[in-house]
Amino acid sequence: MKRLILLLALAAALGTARADRPNILFIFCDDLTTQAISAYGHKLKLLETPHMDRIAKEGMTFQRCLVPNSICGPSRAVIQTGKYNHINGFYHNGSRFNGDQPTMPKMLRAGGYQTAVIGKWHLVSDPQGFDHWHILPGQGAYYNPPMIRDGQQVKHEGYTTDLIGDFSVEWLKKRDKTRPFLLMSQHKAPHREWAPALRHLGWHGDRQFPEPETLFDDYAGRGKAEREQDMTLEKTFTLLDAKLTPPPSLNAEQLKVWNAYYEPLNEKYRQAGLSGDDIVRWRYQRYMHDYLGTVKAVDENVGKLLDYLDEEGIAENTLVILSSDQGFYLGEHGWFDKRWIYEESLTTPFLARWPGVVKPGGTCHAMVSIIDFPETFLEAAGLPVPADMQGRSLMPLLKGSTPADWRTSFYYHYYEFPGPHSVRKHYGVVTDRYKLFHFYEPEVNYWSLIDRQSDTHEMTNVYDKPEYAAARAELHAELTRLRAELKVPAEDPPEAYNRPGSGKAKGLMKKKSPGQK
Repeated sequence: MKRLILLLALAAALGTARADRPNILFIFCDDLTTQAISAYGHKLKLLETPHMDRIAKEGMTFQRCLVPNSICGPSRAVIQTGKYNHINGFYHNGSRFNGDQPTMPKMLRAGGYQTAVIGKWHLVSDPQGFDHWHILPGQGAYYNPPMIRDGQQVKHEGYTTDLIGDFSVEWLKKRDKTRPFLLMSQHKAPHREWAPALRHLGWHGDRQFPEPETLFDDYAGRGKAEREQDMTLEKTFTLLDAKLTPPPSLNAEQLKVWNAYYEPLNEKYRQAGLSGDDIVRWRYQRYMHDYLGTVKAVDENVGKLLDYLDEEGIAENTLVILSSDQGFYLGEHGWFDKRWIYEESLTTPFLARWPGVVKPGGTCHAMVSIIDFPETFLEAAGLPVPADMQGRSLMPLLKGSTPADWRTSFYYHYYEFPGPHSVRKHYGVVTDRYKLFHFYEPEVNYWSLIDRQSDTHEMTNVYDKPEYAAARAELHAELTRLRAELKVPAEDPPEAYNRPGSGKAKGLMKKKSPGQK
């Protein structure tokens, strides 16, 4: 505790001495994937996102930003602390965040920054280190959400993405303009059940979205864990996911608009009597309309914030980051959701703009991570970075230079089993070419090796092939090194075992909205 107090005192002293410290606007989404952002140039060209693309055009696009644990709450705990989940204690969505530990917002606040978090929190305990917080309880609802504002329960009318955008701009307008700020504007969207703003129903004009090549993957080249998951469009898609039943949080007027769009389509679906692959294809099209529709609203609200920075004349001294808690499957391997070490869920969007520091239109291919965000914010603010943080500041990369000793491997660890979607626990090492990972429970215990160079869709486990013996040995050695360096316990501690419901808070946060996980 004395060390923390000294660190915060030093942060305050250094912070007040800097007049050029940037504002930090952190726009964070839930389950946003690179496939849905047009700046990433996905070959299926699913959606145009002009406001997100503006960040990329005026800043830098990171092509490979990895997450340590592809699930909502754990990723948020990583960003608060700059530490892996076995260190910060938030292993899975059944966990509860210990807000008493040192966090990046606390350090920025002690260093003179105003701090606010608005939108999705999903760490169960109340936020600490913020001058203002206005958060969704749990996963939150898409329409007319209850929220918690500085500890007080409030109820709002409207579409949640718009409300988060509006509340973020409102806080910026009321802030102390003599001090720099950290604003974490955190969207629920595009999380399941992918309910678009009513203005975006039918936004695609009945377009038929191209199907991913692996939509009908049979998992033949992989093992029991991949075959026995529960996250397919074929088996796992619910009536609410498919909009065959309306979200319960709609009010009467909203329900009329919802029914006017969906009911004729649903009746056509019922009369068609689809079966087999045709049902999967129908669900994929419905999924794309709804998921991408929620992203459209996020993009519009990104535009609100960028416009405000321009109008206020502070864009030049504001570091803007757009990212997500992980990537997401848009039908690849027949899946939705995340959780895996496989690429679609491991890699998350990361766009950064900072005029005068980040060269416009840049692209970075270095292996970076959301665990690097806290260190980056602290260094940008001229504040000390604690030695026990496990990421690394991205400042050199933002300035266009990749250090010679930058990471070439990355450690991943997923803990949430048993739990939603039945993805088994696994850990592994990721390099530019390979992934070596271990499903490590007694009933599902095997190693996988994926060669992304020859297997871009990650369809085949080559662990036992003789020609990969040398690569396999090198990757095992690197995995052992990373686990030792990161202080990963040899066995999971009791708190790493998922006990569904164990992370619930009292009162409002105890209530789940439809589709909450």
